[in-house]
Amino acid sequence: MFGDIAAFSGFSVDDISRAKKFYGGTLGLGVTEENGMLTLHLGGGGQVLVYPKENHTPAGFTVLNFPVPDIDEAVDTLAARGVAFERYPGFHHDERGIVRAEGGPPIAWFTDPAGNVLAVLQGEGLASDPDR
Repeated sequence: MFGDIAAFSGFSVDDISRAKKFYGGTLGLGVTEENGMLTLHLGGGGQVLVYPKENHTPAGFTVLNFPVPDIDEAVDTLAARGVAFERYPGFHHDERGIVRAEGGPPIAWFTDPAGNVLAVLQGEGLASDPDR
C-alpha cells in the first residue's frame, strides 16, 4: 500500500530559528523553511520534518543517524564547530566520545539545541543496505 510513497519522519524542537542555524550551519544540511516548520534535506534524497512544539520534550532516543566513512574525522570536525558529545552509562567512550563496541559500528552521540539525540557512526550506506 505505501511501498511507492515517499514517506518522511519528523520530530519537534522548541526553537525553529536555533534548529535552522544548527542543522543548516553546524551540520551543513540543506534546510528549507515553510509554514513555520523546517525540512531537512538529507543526502540520497531523504527529508525530515522539524516542527515547533511549545511544550517540547527532547527525544530520549536517536532521532537521526549520520553514517560517515571516517568517524574520527567527523567527530573532530563537529567538535571544532562546538558540538559536545554525550557519554552514556554502560558504554566505554574514548577521549573523543566515540564508542567502539564489538558487534557494532563505532558511534558517537550528540544533541541538537532542543536536546534531541543524534548520532554519527562509521559505515557509509548502512541505512540503504537491504541486508542489514
